[in-house]
Amino acid sequence: MIRKITLACLFLLAFNANAQQALPIYLDDTKPMEERVEDALSKMTTKEKIAMIHAQSKFSSPGVPRLGIPENWMTDGPHGIRPEVLWDEWEQASWTNDSCIAFPALTALSATWNRDMALLYGKNLGEEARYRNKNVLLGPGVNIYRSPLNGRNFEYMGEDPFLAGEMVVPYIKGVQSNGVATCVKHFALNNQETNRHGVNVIVDDRALYEIYLPAFKAAVQEGGTWAIMGAYNKYKGQQACHNSYLLQDILRDEWEFDGVVVADWGGVHDTKEAIYNGLDIEFGTWTDGLTWGRSNAYDNYYMAAPYLELIESGEVGTKELDDKVRNILRLSFRTTMDRNRPFGSFGTDAHAKASRIIAEESIVLLKNKNSLLPLDIKKHKKIAVIGENAVKMMTVGGGSSSLKVRYEVSPLDGIKNRAGNDFEVVYARGYVGDASGDYNGVVSGQNLKDDRSEAELREEALRVAKEADIVVFVGGLNKSDFQDSEGNDRKELELPYGQNELIRDLAKANSKFVYVNISGNAVAMPWEKEVPAIVQGWFLGTEAGNAIASVLFGDVNPSGKLTFTFPVQLKDNAAHALNAFPGDDEVTYKESIFVGYRWHEKQNIKPLFPFGHGLSYTTFKYSDIKADKATVSQDETLRVSVKVKNTGKRDGAEVVQLYISDTESSLPRPIKELKGFEKIYLKAGEEKTVTFSIAKEDLSYFDDKKHQWVAEPGSFKAIIGASSQDIKGDVRFTLK
Repeated sequence: MIRKITLACLFLLAFNANAQQALPIYLDDTKPMEERVEDALSKMTTKEKIAMIHAQSKFSSPGVPRLGIPENWMTDGPHGIRPEVLWDEWEQASWTNDSCIAFPALTALSATWNRDMALLYGKNLGEEARYRNKNVLLGPGVNIYRSPLNGRNFEYMGEDPFLAGEMVVPYIKGVQSNGVATCVKHFALNNQETNRHGVNVIVDDRALYEIYLPAFKAAVQEGGTWAIMGAYNKYKGQQACHNSYLLQDILRDEWEFDGVVVADWGGVHDTKEAIYNGLDIEFGTWTDGLTWGRSNAYDNYYMAAPYLELIESGEVGTKELDDKVRNILRLSFRTTMDRNRPFGSFGTDAHAKASRIIAEESIVLLKNKNSLLPLDIKKHKKIAVIGENAVKMMTVGGGSSSLKVRYEVSPLDGIKNRAGNDFEVVYARGYVGDASGDYNGVVSGQNLKDDRSEAELREEALRVAKEADIVVFVGGLNKSDFQDSEGNDRKELELPYGQNELIRDLAKANSKFVYVNISGNAVAMPWEKEVPAIVQGWFLGTEAGNAIASVLFGDVNPSGKLTFTFPVQLKDNAAHALNAFPGDDEVTYKESIFVGYRWHEKQNIKPLFPFGHGLSYTTFKYSDIKADKATVSQDETLRVSVKVKNTGKRDGAEVVQLYISDTESSLPRPIKELKGFEKIYLKAGEEKTVTFSIAKEDLSYFDDKKHQWVAEPGSFKAIIGASSQDIKGDVRFTLK
């Protein structure tokens, strides 16, 4: 075999050396890309073109072997590279070398409020995908957090479109620096899992353009993503994966996207709509009554034999087909046919280190009464760790983002690792939630079965809590169905498995009580006033336990900030206050632009924890907020500056947030909207000046009557805050 490959290579070298004039233009990477695209396209048959626009296996689509154009290989997901599955089945392929490094979920990444962390994340994840020879990464997700019950929120970047847009751009650039395309998803309005294939979303154009599209637009125009994934839901009565308004009018015409539109698996429903409405590659569909177990069904896909038959009968032409193939060829030239793309690396210690750095920076200190944290060896010699989530693997489960990892450090093990011989650590389960360890074909290897009664578990936990100097309860959600998981929405805001009652009892048994919440969603905390310290821990990936321990023990000063609002109760959320979540066959976004903190402020509802909130083990003082001018014209940039000083005894980082308020708008607008942020690192006693630039687009709203962005002349405020509620000051200015 080696001899055959060597002879073939020698033949090609000799051919290229002696007959370069015969080399097809599409193989010559010194030529302009569009010239190469047209040359390759001109050499393809109609059947070869049809083959390229639909899958040949669960995660691959064909190239053109005759012309040396490689296959395209896709992979989930946004948090780590999915294990290999069989060619025609969802079952695992049982490889022994596909155990990845799991990175924190995207809710955690966005909670860093750090563009450098997004770049680091993308670069390392892209290296893992490249090494596994994947040229399309199915992520990241940037759908807006509309309800805390959406099962898939953990895969997204929060409730604010500006923040999501700012964080997705460096992620894309990091991944694509490896010659791997990002496939930003799910375009668009994919905000519930209930009836996700059938629900028709009704939303006004202002909300569409101001809330639900900006992160996708940033991904296309600033990040330069090479692929976009359509959503399952309908919009304007048409499936999002072949939606003329979303894919043609907005994505192609308004944003000038020249990449590939990939259908979410099973998201295609009609051949002619798929032909004319902007879809390029169809994946995961089962048509003509074929079952999930049927093999080699790919020729029956909507964009396969049915499309070819329409061409051969003369009912449709080939212009649209050629456009689809052009987009796919650009993908090939940017990835598999780029001879300079790096080789990548997989499952490395360097990737694990990067995952831990991101995880540590994402953890949010929500409450710390009387400075209970960090853990102190002088006061807390004996630590009781309680809760199933202290030991349960969280890299498995959740749907398509379920991972087979090289290793995962649990919170309990992380605390034990850090405690060493200086602290005594004891553990009690407290409750049994989900003892299973098999999700989406990924087997965790854990056996958490526990036959003890609820009373026995509670009694043990109370005894352990009373005997300890401090209690660390690790609870929250998991990635089982109807929690943080694809396919189903949560049923309630409350914590599952009777945790609320247990937390109350434990906090009475030991007043030095720390609650660590593992989730990608907000949860109700009816006991909040009874618990002195609360930490938001997210799904943190491979190094989860070590990252949590480093914050609890103070080795890392927490600097994460919330990217969505924690409501006190479910009806405080706009979608639920208006009975607009979830929809069945139809859902109307009655709250329009007033999502998240915008709704809370409009209705004057105090949240449990506000958007942008996060404490530190040090303190910061804001001062000298000023603008460089009092009046600004439409084409000028206003600069607003603020001094921030670390007034505590520890080094730390602060996220300085800029909000804009239009005080004279003729249309309803939020009280304020995030339009800038900077994360700064300050040594104890150090002071820095942060400067924000404010341009016309930061002051604009979308006028749905004119179908354009409008910056209305009048009075504005630039507001500086440490969160959406913790306002440090503002400056007024006038837009001419």
